[in-house]
Amino acid sequence: MTEGLSIRSRSFIGQVWQLAAPYWRSDEKGRAWALLATIVVMTLGIVYMLVLLNDWNREFFNALESKNSEDFFVLLVHFCFLAAVFIVLSIYRTYLQQMLEVRWRIWLSKQYLSEWLSHRVYYRLELDHLGTDNPDQRIAEDVRLFTSGTLSLTLGLLRETVTLVSFIAILWTVSGPLAFTVSGTEVNIPGYMVWAALLYAVVGSVVTFYVGRPLIALNFQQERFEADFRFSLVRMREYAEGVALYRGEAAEHRGLLSRLERIRENWYALMYYTKRLGALTIGYSQVAVVFPYFVAGHRYFSGAVTLGGLTQIANAFGQVQSSLSWFVDSYTSLANWKASVDRLLTFHHAVERATADAQAKSGERLAAPAGSSLQADIAELALPGKEGVPGRVILAGASLELKPHEKVLITGPSGSGKSTLFRMLAGIWPFGRARVCVPGGARMMFLPQKPYIPIGTLRDAVTYPGTSGTFSDAEIAQALKAVTLDTLAERVDEERNWSMTLSGGEQQRLAVARALLHRPDWLFLDEATSALDEAGERQVYELLRERLPEATIVSIAHRPAVAGYHDRRITLVPNGEGMALQTG
Repeated sequence: MTEGLSIRSRSFIGQVWQLAAPYWRSDEKGRAWALLATIVVMTLGIVYMLVLLNDWNREFFNALESKNSEDFFVLLVHFCFLAAVFIVLSIYRTYLQQMLEVRWRIWLSKQYLSEWLSHRVYYRLELDHLGTDNPDQRIAEDVRLFTSGTLSLTLGLLRETVTLVSFIAILWTVSGPLAFTVSGTEVNIPGYMVWAALLYAVVGSVVTFYVGRPLIALNFQQERFEADFRFSLVRMREYAEGVALYRGEAAEHRGLLSRLERIRENWYALMYYTKRLGALTIGYSQVAVVFPYFVAGHRYFSGAVTLGGLTQIANAFGQVQSSLSWFVDSYTSLANWKASVDRLLTFHHAVERATADAQAKSGERLAAPAGSSLQADIAELALPGKEGVPGRVILAGASLELKPHEKVLITGPSGSGKSTLFRMLAGIWPFGRARVCVPGGARMMFLPQKPYIPIGTLRDAVTYPGTSGTFSDAEIAQALKAVTLDTLAERVDEERNWSMTLSGGEQQRLAVARALLHRPDWLFLDEATSALDEAGERQVYELLRERLPEATIVSIAHRPAVAGYHDRRITLVPNGEGMALQTG
């Protein structure tokens, strides 16, 4: 199902507040509210300076009209003072707003990172496809756009509201009434320039909304297509060797061009509607420059107002019209912000749903007495389906017992569910129902066929998931030497993408070195020696038996020779539509 372009619930603003409120109630709320209050006070100060400049404008042009040189030069000095204060307030308001923005962004990013990583939500989102794409882009980019957009738009609306209140009274007073006769009846409109500004802004806002409305959906799609393209480039870099070996450049080129074409098509649509909106808003702004002179010019020529009064009317009209036209002037920013908020909301709801599903469907995981067996009663083990619904059941009504210190081999046809069984034992598989009893305090480690190697120093890679300071240089060197990677011992502080540097066999040996360092009580190997030759595989299993004599080792493997390093075999055999466990 295509991801919705907007989140439908009781109130969009309510959901925006749901995203924003936690920060303003967090342990940073004191500094956050203090910064916001300071920014608001400075914004009010800037509006007050605009009022003073409006008064100065009237006096200055009156001095010009009367050719009063003394007032002229005094007013120039006075302007320098007003301008200096205005500049200082504007600079520091922007500075403090940027400070608040980055603090809010960092805090919110940390919260989403924590939620994304907790309960293995990141893993479940990839399995379930819960209506969210590119979570990396949403955490990195949409959070930034949300915090910056929310602050700038909210404070901008506040500034324009205060400006409107301040200048509408000035405009009402200085514009005076408009009197005319219709069919013999005299009509008198007090403060007619205020009504003119209101009418001008309302018409502009309505037209802008209908002209620019498609931009919200287009901006949403643009963010998605840009993220898809960027992810494809990163993924190709990650699997550069595989692409090169397959000579897959042409296929990758076609895929990248296809994603680039989506960007181009959507961008041209954005250009079209932005052009229409730009023509409207630019024309609207330019007409607003002469509109007050057109409406109020007759009063100047009739002698009702002075030149300074006319310029004050025009300036006040501009401020009122600009405040009333906030929606028109900010529509493009609003469209971008709305698109980012929608993407962040879909991610937020997907994380909440994945967290709830993980807590509800993780199965029953109990702590058995220390030193006891690991037991699993599997009511149902299924493959992924669509939109979080389990798919085909591969194992049902089965029981499994793994005793302490024993060495167990799990075999079965390819695709029979051996790796899925391991994921269930690890507590990360969300599809199915099982009751797993794990010995209390047991340290468990799972070695997949393709080890995860973080980008960083070799020390970080070999001690993962521990920190680099967990083990001494001597311990790391000893572990690397044990798995015949002793040539790397002098490079432990070298930082690079080691998954691109090491061969498949070296990566698997590195994973075994991790096990030697962490010394788990329960070690699960999912074809973790498949990239090694038979001699290397034999060396690894003999090493594990020697260095981890008390550990329970459970392996998935296809090579018959591996059975010789284990005490017992469990086989997944076909049983009707699914599989069954057979001990032999």
